Amino acid sequence: MYEVEVKVPASLDRVRDRLRELEATPVDRVEQLDTYYDAPHRTFAETDEALRIREERGADGRRTELTYKGPLVEAASKSREEVETGVDDGEAADLLFRRLGFDPAASVRKERERYRLDGYTVTLDAVEGVGEFVEVEREATSETLEPTREGAFAVLERLGLDPDDQIRTSYLGLLLESRRND
Repeated sequence: MYEVEVKVPASLDRVRDRLRELEATPVDRVEQLDTYYDAPHRTFAETDEALRIREERGADGRRTELTYKGPLVEAASKSREEVETGVDDGEAADLLFRRLGFDPAASVRKERERYRLDGYTVTLDAVEGVGEFVEVEREATSETLEPTREGAFAVLERLGLDPDDQIRTSYLGLLLESRRND
């Protein structure tokens, strides 16, 4: 399965107002802490992969997920293979990775609001040390990548956002870049 994702910088207040006008369905509001790991046998920054543990807290409680993200599969969006599973104990997963030689590379903290619109998840992200962004995403198969991406572009346009403003760099990449520039 692939995740088709389009991300643009945006004023979250303005987009939130537009989502209300379009009668988008609010899903949830959460805080996330993503810890990314470097592998001992290859450099994920060079292979365009990612391995992370995500701690999420919201009104429904707390949950932890382990995610692998493969390299980007097309130039027009942030579409990539994504494998995700729940983890009962984030601290144990972290210790397991460290014992196997996977070192924490960096952590990304964000406040996230999710909505449903036209079959897509629209996410408003306030990312600590990076800024405000809107993501439009949906799962796809290799056969449905292009129409799913085009649908994500259409959702952005309905929100008053320009798909040409898309950023394909991950939040981790943006955070590391901002640290280098400080």
